Amino acid sequence: MHVHSLEIPDVKIIKPKKIGDERGYFTELYTRQFFEENLSSIDFLQDNQSLSVEKGIVRGLHYQSPPFAQDKLVRCLSGSILDVAVDIRKDSEFYGKHIVKEISAENFEQILVPKGFAHGFVTLEENTVINYKVSSYYSFENDHGIYWADPDLGIEWNVTIDEAIVSKKDANQPFFKDLKTPF
Repeated sequence: MHVHSLEIPDVKIIKPKKIGDERGYFTELYTRQFFEENLSSIDFLQDNQSLSVEKGIVRGLHYQSPPFAQDKLVRCLSGSILDVAVDIRKDSEFYGKHIVKEISAENFEQILVPKGFAHGFVTLEENTVINYKVSSYYSFENDHGIYWADPDLGIEWNVTIDEAIVSKKDANQPFFKDLKTPF
């Protein structure tokens, strides 16, 4: 596996090594030992998967507050997304800044989004399937969000507000300026 930091250094890209031949390939997507030696000791507790049938589906920006805050390791099984991570750690030099990174089945990259970030994505293709590991279980009471198209964040989603397919929940999230971050 190869790891490198993005513009906000705590957000990492992890590219698993493929061992292949004419039959296909084999890869290790996650090993605890590699994470402990090269990143941090994250105890992933659950794997989630989502299917987005149409291009232009926006999911996010979501985060969970402590004690149910989540590290996320996101990968694309089919299709592609623009993955977005917004730093909501009040003492961070990157507070309010964001990362946008294309993750696809083709580029075979994974993105590690640590606790203290709001996370979301937009699908770039139909029938996009995302798999992500999380380090805490879902908690309704600790589930929060930020409005995905907040102009103060200036995120280039590759889709307009009129084109985006968004849930009612995500369409009615508060703006970043109203955030009372728990991080």
